[in-house]
Amino acid sequence: MASTLLLVVVFVFDLVAFALAVAAEQRRASARIAQDTNSRYCVYESDIATGLGVGALLFLLLSQFLVMFATRCMCCGRALSPGRSRALAVFLFITCWVTFIIAEACLLAGSVRNAYHTKYRSVLSANPPSCETLRKGVFGAGAAFVVFTGIVSEFYYVFYSKSDDGVIPTRDNGIRMGAFN
Repeated sequence: MASTLLLVVVFVFDLVAFALAVAAEQRRASARIAQDTNSRYCVYESDIATGLGVGALLFLLLSQFLVMFATRCMCCGRALSPGRSRALAVFLFITCWVTFIIAEACLLAGSVRNAYHTKYRSVLSANPPSCETLRKGVFGAGAAFVVFTGIVSEFYYVFYSKSDDGVIPTRDNGIRMGAFN
């Protein structure tokens, strides 16, 4: 039977990861061009979105670790009983890892790109410097995949628990080999 406590803890971790990813999307770094005596340069806002993105990444990682630890990542432990629950558990296991990797990639790429600030100066007569910032939607995509990962991982855990509860029937063929005397 699925542990309600684990489902609640995983839900809370996924909810916190989602909230942090949405907050990171709202607080992306923006830049403006400032002018000094002989040059122009980029001035960036605070870099809080990077920390929020990394926090979302870590909470999602912890959530995934808890589910995989509880299910022994489907590779350790005894075999699951055959049936619909096992087939769904295998499908959801693969889907869970795919959505997890996409979410982590979006959050990591967004955090790294948001932390990048150009340090170039340009002469007043030359073109203004390129103040590159993170594109809109990278953390948003990460937040969407955090939701997908949370839903799929919880269903995976439930179906894994259903197929783990059953006892694999043993077949008694009736003929046994005895010790050689």
